[in-house]
Amino acid sequence: MQFIYHLIVFYLTVNLIWYLFREKKFWNQVSTAIVLIIFLLRLFLIK
Repeated sequence: MQFIYHLIVFYLTVNLIWYLFREKKFWNQVSTAIVLIIFLLRLFLIK
């Protein structure tokens, strides 16, 4: 079950990175970066 959770978070992280580099507006990039940091912490800090 934890493997599926990691796959979902990894998929969302990849999509956020793609959106971050595609977006032109600065504030949208900032908000995407904040969400991306939260998802990366979830991906790497789950025990």
